[in-house]
Amino acid sequence: MNKKSIKDVEVSGKRCLVRVDFNVPMKDGVITDENRIDGAIPTIKYLADKGAKVILCSHMGKPHNIFTEGFGLNKKEKKAVEALPEEERAAATAEYLKKALKDKEKLTLRPVAVRLSEKLGKKVVFAEDVVGESAKAAVANMKDGDIVLLENTRFEAGEEKRDEELCKKLAAFCDIYVNDAFGTAHRSHATTAAIVEYGLVKTAVCGFLIEKELSVMANALENPVRPFVAILGGAKISDKLKVIDNLLNKCDTLIIGGGMAYTFIKAKGYSVGNSLVDDEQIGYCNEMMEKAKTLGKQLYLPIDVVVTEKFPDPIDAKVDATICDIDKIPADKEALDIGPKTRALYAEAVKNAKTVIWNGPMGVSENPCFASGTIAVAKALADTTATTIIGGGDSAAAVKNLGFADKMTHISTGGGASLELFEGKKLPGIECLNDKD
Repeated sequence: MNKKSIKDVEVSGKRCLVRVDFNVPMKDGVITDENRIDGAIPTIKYLADKGAKVILCSHMGKPHNIFTEGFGLNKKEKKAVEALPEEERAAATAEYLKKALKDKEKLTLRPVAVRLSEKLGKKVVFAEDVVGESAKAAVANMKDGDIVLLENTRFEAGEEKRDEELCKKLAAFCDIYVNDAFGTAHRSHATTAAIVEYGLVKTAVCGFLIEKELSVMANALENPVRPFVAILGGAKISDKLKVIDNLLNKCDTLIIGGGMAYTFIKAKGYSVGNSLVDDEQIGYCNEMMEKAKTLGKQLYLPIDVVVTEKFPDPIDAKVDATICDIDKIPADKEALDIGPKTRALYAEAVKNAKTVIWNGPMGVSENPCFASGTIAVAKALADTTATTIIGGGDSAAAVKNLGFADKMTHISTGGGASLELFEGKKLPGIECLNDKD
């Protein structure tokens, strides 16, 4: 994708509104995974070192409707309050609003500003709002090289609604718009695309993180070194309908695991017991298997699985698990991972690959009883000399948790965005950026 980056424009003395992805996990106000912050630092540092005024904005989580809808209670809460006796309604409303304020405390970006300051070795000014008086004052007081982080963009009702007035207020802060949040590039929100789409900012470029995502993933999809193997997992086949179709056009081998595999298995005529199946997609699975044959592509499905009588509750609870061939799944059992023969088959399939992309676990990898398939795939990719691209989400988390991150060519920062890229969709947060001449 031929998009301009921050290296293609003059940023010195310019106000750069940078959309980053600081939607990081936190517990008791402490950030528990700093990967997204680390991923944004090269762009932030480059701009500040070049003398730009760097204004960072990001969402965090899904705040309560009091902040995103512009009124006190959401529809469900209003209905619940109205069902109560009149004398109880005021107290119930107060409880809901109290919860909203707690949500706001949990979802503030203030801890990110503190940690970012420590990592950069320079002060990052935190604005208490997005486009209010605090933000205006912080931006007005900036000198070249200064950095400001605005409060959670989803505290603004207009963020997800693409509100033009919000976009105008944000545009008043900047000369250059920079998108470096690949994880939200598939969303057309005020700060991810609309501010440019409305024509409010003329210079719109990508940061280093998006530049890398595009160069690695887009190139792998459009000009892969072959053999090209794609691995898809995860629970729902409906999430990956067009992804499967598109990848069959591009790859040489498609490997399928996870819960989505059992719809294919049932389409082949096998009994899958209580395993996850989407009966509405049986016909689609048959079409895809026929398409693979017609195109001369290899389509791998599990040949053995790990089964249990009852899905673990909680999800990491220890349960009794046994292994059976794919044509011998008991009627009262559920398959939750690929078996040892399938692990060996999949590892062999990637051994001589030159390009591999992977999105989605091979089973319920949160539970040690059903994590072996995902571990085996991660290890197989770590052992290959191929270009290996992990498409974000659970597969990215698995690779990192297993200690294989440094063995992979690229781990995407955006699960949903990666999937839409694999699907062949255009991403609003990328499409809105200026093309190179």
